[in-house]
Amino acid sequence: MWVDPELKMSILGLKKKQPKTFKVKVITMDAEMEFSCEVKWKGKDLFDLVCRTIGLRETWFFGLRYKVKDTNAWLKTEKRVLDQDVPKDSPITFHFLAKFFPEKVEEELVQEITQHLFFLQVKKQILDEEIFCSPEASVLLASYAVQAKYGDYDPNFHKPGFLAQDELLPKRVLMQYQMTPDMWEEKITAWYAEHRGIARDEAEMEYLKIAQDLEMYGVSYFSITQNKRDTELQLGVDAQGLHIYSPNSKLTPNNSFPWSGIRNISYSEKEFTIKPLDKKKDVFKFYSSQLRVNKLILQLCIGNHDLFMRRRKVDSIEVQQMKALAKEEKARKKMERQVLAREKQMREEAERAKEEMERRLFQLQDEARMANEALLRSEETADLLAEKAQIAEEEAKLLAHKAADAEQERQRLEVTALKTKEEKRLMEQKMREAEQLAVKLVEQSERRLKEADHLKQDLTEAKDAERRAKQKLVEITKTTYPVIASYSAPPATTDYPEASPETASLRMDFKDSDMKRLSMEIERERLEYMEKSKHLQDQLKELKGEIESLKLEEQQQAGLFGLYPQQTRAYSEPHYIPHSNRNSAYMTQMAYFEEV
Repeated sequence: MWVDPELKMSILGLKKKQPKTFKVKVITMDAEMEFSCEVKWKGKDLFDLVCRTIGLRETWFFGLRYKVKDTNAWLKTEKRVLDQDVPKDSPITFHFLAKFFPEKVEEELVQEITQHLFFLQVKKQILDEEIFCSPEASVLLASYAVQAKYGDYDPNFHKPGFLAQDELLPKRVLMQYQMTPDMWEEKITAWYAEHRGIARDEAEMEYLKIAQDLEMYGVSYFSITQNKRDTELQLGVDAQGLHIYSPNSKLTPNNSFPWSGIRNISYSEKEFTIKPLDKKKDVFKFYSSQLRVNKLILQLCIGNHDLFMRRRKVDSIEVQQMKALAKEEKARKKMERQVLAREKQMREEAERAKEEMERRLFQLQDEARMANEALLRSEETADLLAEKAQIAEEEAKLLAHKAADAEQERQRLEVTALKTKEEKRLMEQKMREAEQLAVKLVEQSERRLKEADHLKQDLTEAKDAERRAKQKLVEITKTTYPVIASYSAPPATTDYPEASPETASLRMDFKDSDMKRLSMEIERERLEYMEKSKHLQDQLKELKGEIESLKLEEQQQAGLFGLYPQQTRAYSEPHYIPHSNRNSAYMTQMAYFEEV
């Protein structure tokens, strides 16, 4: 295959001009970035690229940190990246962190991005227990962290448990007290609710203002020995100076060397020397385990000392411009927040008004629906009432007709009751007459019985006299002759001067006729008595039948008088009991007559 020589030479020239590159991974507190760097790049080139990418202008606080044999090191800006002891991995990993800390965060941190990076780094150090924090301060800092993340507290939105996935307190604090996560959340939420109206950058600044007062804030610790006897100590480097701590305490230093009191700092291999500005004071020497550590300590000392001196000078034009821009930006943001707050308030009021209108609309709709339903129910009720009224009218007519019928029936029953009353009165009169008749009959029967007894007695006497007379007659017939003789000759003495056979026969005939007449009269009176007794028995039977029929009528009238129970009782009760009593008396008398 033929290739143009000029084209081939141009391609070879381009390949020679292309520089060699290597991959770099930079991890900030809230992002990860990858860059393709040229081999000849120094640390400053990579650092400036990262700062431009994230928009950071306060570069003097930060640096690129990497790991070398379990030791942290900072990338030097004046040397090439690959000429330093960086890892040989691809990509090479660096952490973009704050290397130096300000003395007063509110005055020195100008940019919002700078403030945000410091907030995230300090927060992580507190949670990782690299900075000691009391439980009370931890809860307060956590409340500002929640305010920075979630904004103003809204009980309708921030329900219990909304902080369950957030890491807000150091594990040491959680283990120190026997409290549940819900109890910790309740405490944090109580503080969080009081931060209403604080913007995110303001909440982060409040967080840093509290954190900068902690003893371990901004201090880099190194293990050292003071002499050849290997007395272990802790060296702390921060924005104020150098501090010497005992091995078991990083809070209160045993000795301090402020930057204003240090004349010179130097090291020779593992030996590190601090010369005070006051020549009367002794030079402080200590030893570190590695030369790399001494270089790192010196690097931190130089950087902190430069910033210490810089703070005490007039700000540079760049810093002044940054502060002016930051001030204008803060004013603008404050104005925007105020406008936003007003708009938010107006929107909330509008939403509340809208919700109220919607609620009122729903209420009116419900009322209209209920009114329509009530109207329908009213119409149905009206129709039903009309039907009921018609039915009631018909029932009223029917009841009126029934009432008229009942009134006629009542009048008829009253007439019937009156008739019944009259009949009862007549019956009672008949009963009284029957009673009187029965009494008379009883008296007459008694009288007749007495007369019969007398007549029987007279009949017996008459029979005795007849018997005696017959006996005398027999005696007389036996002595006929003497008797006849006596009739022919006048008697000398006699008790019956008129006595003669004819006279005697006349007397006997007379007595026989009287006896017959008396017997006939007795028989006639007995027959008359039997007829009257039979007639009385027939009358009593008729009375019994009438009484039974009256009882049946009363029972029927009691059923018919259900609508008029009081009238029925008025008609039946006053006459029924005496009538029964009288009936029992009549039955007793009738039994007596039957015996007779």
